[in-house]
Amino acid sequence: MGRVLSQAEPQSPLEGREFELTEQDFKYIQYFVHKSVGIYLSDKKKAMVYGRISRLLREHGFQRFSQYRELLESSDSERVNFINNLTTNKTHFFREYHHFEYLENVMIPKWFSERKTQLKIWSAGCSTGEEPYSYLAMLQKMQVFDRIDTVRVLATDLDTNVLAHARKGVYSDEAIKTIPSEYLKGAFVKGKGRMTGNIKIKRQLQQHLTFNQLNLLADWPMNQQFDVISCRNVMIYFDKPTQETLIRRFYEHLADDGVLFIGHSESVGNCTDLFRHLGHTIYVKQ
Repeated sequence: MGRVLSQAEPQSPLEGREFELTEQDFKYIQYFVHKSVGIYLSDKKKAMVYGRISRLLREHGFQRFSQYRELLESSDSERVNFINNLTTNKTHFFREYHHFEYLENVMIPKWFSERKTQLKIWSAGCSTGEEPYSYLAMLQKMQVFDRIDTVRVLATDLDTNVLAHARKGVYSDEAIKTIPSEYLKGAFVKGKGRMTGNIKIKRQLQQHLTFNQLNLLADWPMNQQFDVISCRNVMIYFDKPTQETLIRRFYEHLADDGVLFIGHSESVGNCTDLFRHLGHTIYVKQ
């Protein structure tokens, strides 16, 4: 699900703080983040950015951002760490449930009736993995793996830290409260011993899922088309031209009659001629 910038952190003035972050420093951070991942940090985010940067300065023993900037510009791994620290990943299982209802009540029954032999889903901005695992749980409940020969779910995110978490497929009992009970038994196993209090996605389901690191603004290595592309609550942090570019790229990677899911605060903008809008942020390629 998508990479979001925290809305809850204080936006108060920065005078008297522990570290020096000048206006020039903040402008540089705005430029760097937008160039790297397409996210625009408004001036209202300065206090949020300060909070995130402070952790990095403490970690490296710096007093000023200008010192950290030298490291940032000379280290590929630190650039990744910097971007990871400036973004928060908010998601939960079966978020925006109407998308899953559409698949379960409309699309998958159509696949069965037409005897389709493959189903490919892309979760773009998968965060810590709850979204792609939700797809697997739903597909398992509907016995899709028994009735469709090839089922593949691709899950991508920019943040390498959340991908490492997602690949484990382990979540706390607290995290599963949003999972409808009918999906739990077939897709997850409860932890025992030192894993008590956690659940894990079943191994036979994980084999249908691939996690990859991907910057949506860079080249996409996959040349396949997908039956479902889900990019939810990601595009609202891009500017309008970038949003439209992404929508058109998603269109090109959708199979005929493929479905695009976006977030409740998002739209396809000037690309309405490319899709049939079914409501509830569900768009079908036309």
